[in-house]
Amino acid sequence: MSRDIRMCFIGDSFVQGIGDPDYRGWVGRVLAATRDDITAFNLGIRRNTSEDVMRRCWHEVGPRTLPEADNRLVISFGSNDTVEEGGRVRVAPDRCLDNLALILKGCRRRTVAPLVVGPPPVIGAGVAQVRRTSRLADEMAALCRSRDVPFIGTTRELAVDPVWTREAMAGDGAHPGSGGYERLANLIRVDQWHEWVSDPRP
Repeated sequence: MSRDIRMCFIGDSFVQGIGDPDYRGWVGRVLAATRDDITAFNLGIRRNTSEDVMRRCWHEVGPRTLPEADNRLVISFGSNDTVEEGGRVRVAPDRCLDNLALILKGCRRRTVAPLVVGPPPVIGAGVAQVRRTSRLADEMAALCRSRDVPFIGTTRELAVDPVWTREAMAGDGAHPGSGGYERLANLIRVDQWHEWVSDPRP
């Protein structure tokens, strides 16, 4: 008998798949390569920071879970937090980490199994932004390790990926096309994804 896996993906425009002419993004590509029968919900919203995601998380995720189901939550944000507007980042790193910690605490309380995908780099925002995002990703990874939550890094790998960088710069400076999203999906698939999906939840 197959499990009833209900999986929400919450985050920003990269989760939403902005820029992909195939309208699949990394979420659709990862799901297509996953054999399990998954009921999936894409809750990505363009320009969302960790603050935005934290505020709406359980209002949107809660109704999509079932008490008897194997409920999962994939969380991915941080790229918008590190972008500078008016001379300051949109969300301070410490606040971003607090928001992630609050969401992970909510997962524990609701028996929802989390996985965190690190923030992709916004190539067009410059080298300094990529460095800020890389540092934030390292801190997010450490937080996840301390809570035994799987974390998949993407920032440094994509910052030097020729397909990701070329497609992002040919577009709006942030979002790649289908090739870049395929590269991101590959990073996720070859990391802890299949192990996490195959681990049955109580």
